[in-house]
Amino acid sequence: QVQLVESGGGLVQAGGSLRLSCAASGRTFSIYAVGWFRQAPGQEREFVAAVSRNGGSTSDTDSVKGRFTISRDDAKNTVYLQMNSLKPEDTAVYYCAAKASAFGSYVYSRIRDYEYWGQGTQVTVSS
Repeated sequence: QVQLVESGGGLVQAGGSLRLSCAASGRTFSIYAVGWFRQAPGQEREFVAAVSRNGGSTSDTDSVKGRFTISRDDAKNTVYLQMNSLKPEDTAVYYCAAKASAFGSYVYSRIRDYEYWGQGTQVTVSS
């Protein structure tokens, strides 16, 4: 089992940047593929970005392409989401999630793929 704790959220003006961190504890982190999701008020949780177990593959949703970058540092048991050029529509609670993966290069984008979730961190982008 793995426990996930997100941090790095906050209030930022449009055009600004934030870096979210997802720190993991528990079992060997390198066996997990990790994803970031977000949920805005009154909306369903949606996929943002994901990284494979070996870090060699990433995926992100169209609305964040060219602005957000996901990465992982297994030595620190941490996955990051660098968010640049933030827009008001990026305002949401951001969650990281982990899935034990048998496939080193596979990324997962569906909520139901993931076994473990963090508690979320609020990101608010003002216009």
